[in-house]
Amino acid sequence: MDISSTAHVTTPAAPRTFGRTVRAYVALTKPRVLELLLVTTVPVMILAEGGLPNLWLVLATVIGGSLSAGSAAAFNMYLDRDIDAHMQRTENRPLVTGEVSPRGALIFAWTLAVASTVWLWLTTNWLAATLSAVAIFFYVVIYTMILKRRTEQNIVWGGIAGCFPVLIGWTAVTGSLAWPPVILFALVFLWTPPHYWPLSMKYKAQYDEVDVPMLGATRSGSQVGLQVILYAWATVACSLLLIPVAGMGLVYTVSALVFGGWFIYESHRLYNRAVRGTEPRPMRVFHASITYLTLLFVAIAIDPLLPF
Repeated sequence: MDISSTAHVTTPAAPRTFGRTVRAYVALTKPRVLELLLVTTVPVMILAEGGLPNLWLVLATVIGGSLSAGSAAAFNMYLDRDIDAHMQRTENRPLVTGEVSPRGALIFAWTLAVASTVWLWLTTNWLAATLSAVAIFFYVVIYTMILKRRTEQNIVWGGIAGCFPVLIGWTAVTGSLAWPPVILFALVFLWTPPHYWPLSMKYKAQYDEVDVPMLGATRSGSQVGLQVILYAWATVACSLLLIPVAGMGLVYTVSALVFGGWFIYESHRLYNRAVRGTEPRPMRVFHASITYLTLLFVAIAIDPLLPF
């Protein structure tokens, strides 16, 4: 199916205002994704410091990371505007509705990319700035341009871009890398497939329509469910590695076991329902994965602040 020849962009009927234009450009940055950036960046900075880091450094890192993630998201929307026009989930994005022109989106994306790199270089260090630039490249070129439309394993390797905030947060504080952020990088890498594949199950028909081979659209529910289970178990196992390596205390240990057990339970529940031929309710696992990661990183933030 050649969707590029049939993609269309609608022109907004209501008159544009400054506020409306600002909201459209903000939407290009995928604000909900930025929330996960905060969840994974700030706790790692606390862990790296062994307590509360300099608040200005935290703010500077969050600002730079947000600009970086926003740039990657804007590039993604620019490159995917043809398929976004054919998916109900994305049909209201600014480039599809005509709120933002393709040229405007591209300029905006490049501006954020340059600004984020320069900002992090000036306010943190060269390593954090470099990692930020690599994250943008990985999401835009490796995932969006190369993998997304070619392989059902796209989100596995493309999801690496979402792992960089833990490295950026750590290096912003220490100026170097160590085993704890590497373990957390691996954790987010393993977490991404069981987080996103249930979403692709939910929107299977839409991915089929635009010929994007997400695993949830190309495999049966039971096959996807089995993969979700395997990655969920691997994610939880990886989270437990942080205990001896980073000297984590009781709060993190209990949280990793309890929340990890719940995440695994929800993954098995998805698989069991798919095997029985009942509605697998994939969005339940999708939302559970977000809650799991959030609570785990909250525990990472709290643990260094307590004496046990």
